[in-house]
Amino acid sequence: MIYPENSEPPDSGGFGGPAARHGATGTALLTDHYELTMLQAALHSGAAHRRAVFEVFARHLPHGRRYGVVAGTGRLLDSIERFRFGPEELSFLREDRIVDETTLRFLASYRFGGNIWGYAEGDVYFPGSPILVVEGTFAESVVLETLVLSILNHDCAIASAASRMVTAAGGVAPGGRPLIEMGSRRTHEEAAVAAARAAYIAGFASTSNLRARFVYGVPSSGTAAHAFTLVHDSERHAFSAQVSSLGTATTLLVDTYDVQRAVRTAIEVAGPSLGAVRIDSGDLPTVAAAVRSLLDSLGATGTRIILTGDLDEHSIAGLAVAPVDGYGVGTSLVTGSGAPTMALVYKLVARSDGDVAGGRSAAGGELRPVAKRSVGKPGRGGRKWAVRHRTDTGEALTERISLAPPDPGPADRVLLQELVREGKIVGREPLSAARVRHQAVLAELPAYALQLSRGYPAIPTVWDPDGGED
Repeated sequence: MIYPENSEPPDSGGFGGPAARHGATGTALLTDHYELTMLQAALHSGAAHRRAVFEVFARHLPHGRRYGVVAGTGRLLDSIERFRFGPEELSFLREDRIVDETTLRFLASYRFGGNIWGYAEGDVYFPGSPILVVEGTFAESVVLETLVLSILNHDCAIASAASRMVTAAGGVAPGGRPLIEMGSRRTHEEAAVAAARAAYIAGFASTSNLRARFVYGVPSSGTAAHAFTLVHDSERHAFSAQVSSLGTATTLLVDTYDVQRAVRTAIEVAGPSLGAVRIDSGDLPTVAAAVRSLLDSLGATGTRIILTGDLDEHSIAGLAVAPVDGYGVGTSLVTGSGAPTMALVYKLVARSDGDVAGGRSAAGGELRPVAKRSVGKPGRGGRKWAVRHRTDTGEALTERISLAPPDPGPADRVLLQELVREGKIVGREPLSAARVRHQAVLAELPAYALQLSRGYPAIPTVWDPDGGED
């Protein structure tokens, strides 16, 4: 292990990690070491108090995807509000010699006092879309990089995959088949909560994760695992216990042993008003058809069939003609269905030449564009604005990015919304608003945007420096 010059390998403190530190409750240490390295050097050079604009965007979408979904904004706002260096964090930074005393004094009083704009949660985006714009001093903005990217890259990836799954299942409108998020056991415990939230924005009906319900109000649901059947003396005893405790509206798992026998037993125990049966293995289309036929023959025509078992958007689409009433999705959902990150980046695009008066972001300082020129990763300098150019009937045509405040047409939609004003959060909204927005935004995309086959982004991103109409 190689440690930077201003750091030493900490005492492992035993199995619990470096001295098993506890007590820090903020989000300030959810960051990379190099952000504080840059902060210390910028405080030394004087550049720390220059006005700066950072933007979050993706140079490309995951291979074959037609759009990305903005998610995590609400979580990000909460995390920025808690981005504080308290006594525990400051003590750690001092004891481990990560930063000097000048930087510690700055961090002790750190409060983000700048402005943030962003695409509304639930909206979609395309390559080059400036989905978040952060304006403040360099010092107060640069330390947010990792926090911003870790939240948005994860949540946007989950929501983007979830949106495709919901589309494959027929959407959230009547006639669509509801999806349950069931991925908690396939990811990090905190990522599971965030994933349930992001999936709900994109149209999932419920989650198995109770913390997601407790924190965010996402509807939850749950049935039983094979272990519940196995711990009883027989399948009949297991079903009788579940129905006796939870009522006939419950969902019985019928593929522990023999599916046909289990379905018959389930109806004998619960009667034809049984809520649902769940199938978790086998040739799902064939098994589902056989179970539907058997349920109908037993008079349980209203009993639903729920399928689970390593489903993704493609297998869900393949089940479109099967007699299925809903799906449970786990691993593919919480891993972004092959795209666990959206490759979002946080780049400095503009800065002032002199210090901002008093070190505050809202005061003076003429901005000038800056951009990297790396081969393969070129940037485009300047603070951006974005408008979705639409037809008179509301269909999206292009994503127009400009260096000047836009002059939108009557059918166009301005995309950047104010989220933080001079350090005060002004853009909070209920989770339900993001969920409703996502469905409305999907409706404005051309029909081919919802295809699961590989293709190009649903609409092109157009560079329009002046921000005017066509």
